[in-house]
Amino acid sequence: MKTYKKLLSSVLWLAAALIIWEAAAYILRDVICDPLAAKKVPGLLEIGASFLQNSVELMRQAGVTMSYAAAGFALGASVGIILGLAMSISGLCEKMILPYLLASQMIPIIGLAPIILGLFKDIAVSRVVIAAYITFFPVSVNFLSGLKASEENLKSMMRVYAADKCRLYSKLLVPNALPYLFSGLKISAPMAVTAAVLVDTLSSKDGIGYVIVFTLYGGGTTGQFWPAVIIAALLGLLSFLIISAAEYILIPWKRQKEEVRK
Repeated sequence: MKTYKKLLSSVLWLAAALIIWEAAAYILRDVICDPLAAKKVPGLLEIGASFLQNSVELMRQAGVTMSYAAAGFALGASVGIILGLAMSISGLCEKMILPYLLASQMIPIIGLAPIILGLFKDIAVSRVVIAAYITFFPVSVNFLSGLKASEENLKSMMRVYAADKCRLYSKLLVPNALPYLFSGLKISAPMAVTAAVLVDTLSSKDGIGYVIVFTLYGGGTTGQFWPAVIIAALLGLLSFLIISAAEYILIPWKRQKEEVRK
């Protein structure tokens, strides 16, 4: 019942947003008669027609961005998992690494992207590195929190049965930390897409971010702008849904606990 209510609420919010958008387009176009109305807030039918007209090219560019985002996400998630494990195993390691991890997040991504591009001199590598950079911190911190979240009496029981550190982690700590890990992954996945789109806008010749900037400032087909923006948003949503589906499949005990609580 709650699921249906949430779905209905989401549909109503979406319908309201679409109505407001169409009303704004009508006011700009037919009431105010703004000559730039088609660029500022085009009608939904115009956006849909533009998408259909340029769908092949837009999907190709979206695939380019998604591939770099996925590569960076995989790299960043791997680094984050390794760092989380290292900090969990060694308190000294945590004290040494965690402050620098926190400090690294103080650098705004909009300022870091040109620096990374200048260092690597390769837009493809830069897209992967920036996506990895934006990914590893939420993954490492959430995974570390999960590894620390196991109840002390369960750890003591494992030690009573002479479980070594390897068994302690593989049988108790890591399985218990997986929901926390997936929380970090669900945060990081859309951020990796955002990072890839951002770097697309710098000096690349492909990617959905390139389409957005080129159509807005470079003299491209302006009708592609809003479809490209919507596709970029949908890529972030898609990445979140993929991680959520993986969580649903790989952590059945979390789902069972939630059903018991209900």
